[in-house]
Amino acid sequence: MPDHIPLLAADCANCFGLCCVALPFARSADFAHDKPAGKPCANLRADHACGIHTELRAKGYAGCTVYDCFGAGQRVSRVTFGGRDWRTGGKEHARLMFDVFPVVRRLHELLWYLTEALGLDAARPLHPELRRALEETEGLAAQEPEELATLDPAAHWHEVAELLSRVSEVARRGRKKGRDRRGADLAGAKLRGADLRGISLRGACLIAADLTGADLRHADLIGADLRGADLTDADLAGALFLTQPQANAARGGPGTRLPGSLVRPVHWAAPR
Repeated sequence: MPDHIPLLAADCANCFGLCCVALPFARSADFAHDKPAGKPCANLRADHACGIHTELRAKGYAGCTVYDCFGAGQRVSRVTFGGRDWRTGGKEHARLMFDVFPVVRRLHELLWYLTEALGLDAARPLHPELRRALEETEGLAAQEPEELATLDPAAHWHEVAELLSRVSEVARRGRKKGRDRRGADLAGAKLRGADLRGISLRGACLIAADLTGADLRHADLIGADLRGADLTDADLAGALFLTQPQANAARGGPGTRLPGSLVRPVHWAAPR
């Protein structure tokens, strides 16, 4: 991997609170109040820090604890806009920054997937293609603000998704213990103790599914919706393309095993 690829995890201390301003919130179980795009959250302080950071879930902002920008926030704040924040740069500057942030966030998510794929020994035959895709994605993310604001990353996403699908097939070869459930509606499914090793769950809806004690090693979880899914004692070590926001959205316990690239969510019970 090129050594110039940026940190692909949120570094809020070096961001101008962009997710708290640029993105809209809808009042729901995840957000206590409505907030339109471009308007600062009422809890955002003048120093761009959250005033209720340690109480987000208790105060009805669970959605904030799930979200991760994959490092786009600090890049847009410190690199793309050179440290000039949205409060002092004027309305046009702020509007441009808010337009750029979700585009860079989308590209950084791709960088994260590509970096994960490059860490798979089974995908070594595809590493040259993965490196080219990573450098192309980084090149897009490094563009000037005006170029980024008009960029539609959909076509590039489609190309990379096809490559990642091939990576998944290679990495899961010989490990699959059942039929693939790609895009399946498994909301609320009773999958306690299920052997899901090597199965594709790409884009599957697993909202509130009971995955207690399930074996998800080498399962492909890219795009799977794990909101409220119970991962107590589940084994996700080696799961493919499981992101931090997905883990944050689920429920876990002391016995839940995660890939080494992820941090155990703070609202989960501590490991034994």
